[in-house]
Amino acid sequence: MPDAEELVGDAVTAARGSDVRRAERQLDRLMIGAVDAAGTRQVDTALLDRLARGVGRLVPRGWQPADLARIATRRLGSRDAGLVVDALAAHRRDLTAPVPEWWDAQLRELDASVWWEADGRHLTGWSARTGTDRYSALRAAVAAVALLDGLPPVALLRPPPGSPVAVSGGGRTGGSRMLDRVRALLAKAESTTFPAEAEALTGKAQELIARHSIEAALLAAPGTDEVPTGVRLGTEAPYAGAKALLVQEVAAANRCEAVWSDDLGFSTVLGWAADLEAVELLYTSLLVQATAAMLRGRDQRRPTGGRRTRGYDESFLNAFALRIGERLRSATGAATESAGTDRLLPVLAARSEAVRERLDTLFPGVTRARLTVRDAEGWSSGTAAADAASLAPGRPARPVRGGRRR
Repeated sequence: MPDAEELVGDAVTAARGSDVRRAERQLDRLMIGAVDAAGTRQVDTALLDRLARGVGRLVPRGWQPADLARIATRRLGSRDAGLVVDALAAHRRDLTAPVPEWWDAQLRELDASVWWEADGRHLTGWSARTGTDRYSALRAAVAAVALLDGLPPVALLRPPPGSPVAVSGGGRTGGSRMLDRVRALLAKAESTTFPAEAEALTGKAQELIARHSIEAALLAAPGTDEVPTGVRLGTEAPYAGAKALLVQEVAAANRCEAVWSDDLGFSTVLGWAADLEAVELLYTSLLVQATAAMLRGRDQRRPTGGRRTRGYDESFLNAFALRIGERLRSATGAATESAGTDRLLPVLAARSEAVRERLDTLFPGVTRARLTVRDAEGWSSGTAAADAASLAPGRPARPVRGGRRR
């Protein structure tokens, strides 16, 4: 009888292939190999080891804990994605090299911890926690290993655990009073049902963000070794393209660059630390606002409106993203103009150029894709939701600008 590691390897290889019957046979062999308590412990240990090694292989290839949890949820479902989170915890437990604080912060946000009593009892314990039978648990674990084994390299945004390079930049400034004020403004914008009030609150938040960014740029020491870094924001279905466009618009308003990786379900935003946190805050809030406005718009559609809800929704969100982008850039421009220092514009230009150079380094083959407007009413309603009372009804749709795409 093959040992547990060989059985796991055969099951993973079959799962990554196209022969469904062969994959089922290998799962049967794995089940039979764990017929007694000792065999179960060996299989559980082998599966967790493969999962942790899968994480270890991806760490130097650019994948961060949040990225792995996101794509596991997308492809495996929220329950089975817990196995990947456990693999992250096991990988962290076994690390002997230096681990940056941001890595541990992401693990804390995922609640990744070693909750099981022994590796030989991990899958058995996970099965009990999730109410899953043994065969289904084996299938889920094999699928999780196959997912990790099949992921491609992505852009390395920060030095990973074990890197001899010190982490510079990219740290969170979440304790800032200004960002607390921004969060409060955005929370009010999300809760109101009045579009004009939401617009005003979001615009004020962007003004505060722009001022904070300007202060950070002016205070940055000349000649520092700080470099632009990046974050990844989820752009999941439905309407992934519209979400990617919203990321792009928010990024551009905050002097960042965005690249959409449609197949992986995220957009990568490159920029300076203060700007990146602003983009995360704004994107999360505006996505909530846009979705709420879209749902209200559905209820208010004319009886002769678009025949398909999907076309309306997509056009609505695209229009919302573009108009919001214009308003955010206007707020940023006003804050920049009011700063009025002779030193400011050269500093901002140099920082923007550094971000573009980072983009060219990490994404040399970036292309642009064009989004299509499929529903005129959705476009008009989305623009109105973003522009509130200042936009006259029936304004003709404008061409959608292309966005960077891998």
